[in-house]
Amino acid sequence: MTKVIWPHMDMILVIFSKIVAPYFCVSIIATMRIVFIILLLLHAFIHLMGFFKAFELLKIEQLSQSISRPIGLLWLFTAILFICSALAYLLKKDIWFLMAITAVVLSQILIVLFWKDAKFGTLANLIILLVGITAYGHFKFKNKVKTEASELLESALLENPSFITKKDIEHLPRIVQKWMEHSRALGKPRTTSVRLRQKGEMKTKPDGNWMPFSAEQYFNTRNPSFVWITKVDAMPLIYMDGRDKLKKGQGEMLIKLLSWFPVVDEGKNEKINSGSMQRYLAEMCWFPSAATENYVSWETIGKHSAKAIMTIDGKQVSGIFTFSEEGDFVSFETQRYFGGGEAAKLEIWFIEAKDYKVFNGIKIPHKCKVTWKLKEGDFNWLNLEITDLEYNHTELWQK
Repeated sequence: MTKVIWPHMDMILVIFSKIVAPYFCVSIIATMRIVFIILLLLHAFIHLMGFFKAFELLKIEQLSQSISRPIGLLWLFTAILFICSALAYLLKKDIWFLMAITAVVLSQILIVLFWKDAKFGTLANLIILLVGITAYGHFKFKNKVKTEASELLESALLENPSFITKKDIEHLPRIVQKWMEHSRALGKPRTTSVRLRQKGEMKTKPDGNWMPFSAEQYFNTRNPSFVWITKVDAMPLIYMDGRDKLKKGQGEMLIKLLSWFPVVDEGKNEKINSGSMQRYLAEMCWFPSAATENYVSWETIGKHSAKAIMTIDGKQVSGIFTFSEEGDFVSFETQRYFGGGEAAKLEIWFIEAKDYKVFNGIKIPHKCKVTWKLKEGDFNWLNLEITDLEYNHTELWQK
């Protein structure tokens, strides 16, 4: 029997890692959400018991101490707050934690007053408080980066952008012209801003586990800049908030565990700056009209490749774009610092297109694979898919 199973073990492991494990992780997260909602509702019901006893609506033997009617109304109000926070949490409303934390404070006051009968409610309050504080951290983090994204889009506003014409691309290498034509950017309004949504998976080291993520990204192509906002599910109940940013040639990277604890906080050093600029240059494949902007120059490398050079405030980066015979973007390659610390060294950073899709009439690579080509071997650390993309919108994505 072992001999029959063993040859197929690799296939079984691949199926588990690609299908079963991600579904299992999502199932655990969904289950924990349901458990937390049940906890909120059960805690609310227990507080209703205090109200029932105060108004003698039911005989509550579990509460031996007498409860006055004014205090009974406080038990009722606390129960209502827990119920409302459970509904808001179910509907994924950002403000659910405000009601939950307020309810916890009132609940704990009542528990102290009726400690003999209600002391075990402290454990439920502690759990709810911890989850609520984490939610508040996420809310605060998201508002901060959304403000940055709003400022970026406001400066990109242009009421009547010009259209890309043949004259705009005639100075480009022939293969780049072919890309502009094949992507259908020719004849379309010049892109001044981009907003997109992504999903995918990433890992932090070659032998690490894949972690699902979702992200929003905003670009200003008039003044080359971006803000990338992500939430990474490291494991059930453990997540990371992240923000990557480029503004005026300076990059910043911030990652916080559970929205509170900085894991990465790097910025305004030449390694991060160049990496953020290289990222913008590579992601230009999602808004081809930027190939004609003054901050990008081109050199022909071969029949199907060209070197793009990007200059911002005297800082310069470059990378090689490769295209298919038809004119589809195939890959981007550059020498990029692997990390932002003092020990970071230049390594090959490689992006390849895996599939294409038309957004707003323009064909782009909507599925990409990102790999570090290290001396020890290839490290495919990111696989992403663009799920939504819009050009020349200066509003942030709404839920």
